[in-house]
Amino acid sequence: MKKIFLILTILGLGSFQLFSQQGNNQYHFKIGKLKYEGGGDWYSNPTSLPNLIAFINEHTNVRIDEVEDVVEAGGSQIYQYPYVYMTGHGNVSFTDAEAKNLRQYLISGGFLHIDDNYGMDKYIRREMKKVFPELEFVDLPFNHGIYNSHFIFPKGLPKIHEHDNKPPEGLALIYEGNVVCYYTYETDLGDGWEDQLVHNDPEELRQQSLMMGANIVVWAINH
Repeated sequence: MKKIFLILTILGLGSFQLFSQQGNNQYHFKIGKLKYEGGGDWYSNPTSLPNLIAFINEHTNVRIDEVEDVVEAGGSQIYQYPYVYMTGHGNVSFTDAEAKNLRQYLISGGFLHIDDNYGMDKYIRREMKKVFPELEFVDLPFNHGIYNSHFIFPKGLPKIHEHDNKPPEGLALIYEGNVVCYYTYETDLGDGWEDQLVHNDPEELRQQSLMMGANIVVWAINH
């Protein structure tokens, strides 16, 4: 069985092994951004992850390479990343081989954060059924560690952008007691991570989004 070598070294923030070193740039790991087929814009929000990474590097003990890598669900490269981010609008499609590989990645210690940028929901639910046909998305309670791993969110996810007049939901796929996929729905965290001029969001709202994003990453790499 494939294993993510980095995950096996993590016993807490104080015991990271360096994933890589380039010149003077030492970091614990890199973030992967999932590229998928189906027509959805997996590449949307280009400033989101760089801004989130910079925020995490400044405000936590975690050090992430400043440039994310593009990864594919069916490739062996995905096993190098303890946290993979997925976003976009519209259709998503996994082949059977991609679904099988993504499942193996997740049950081997990987973590997938799906952030609906609007319009992904019905496709995400359909395609993740290929990955975990035996599981359903469930709401994580507000006292779950993902909401207090670094910053405290006693009421759960912040609402960043309005889509369909629904409350934000933090949904999870839980495999053998472990959250392997976290799905942020009706909040649009990635828009909040973007450069302020992109959406003209109030800075307070952007900070909430970045803090919640930091929580997700910090929690993921420690679990």
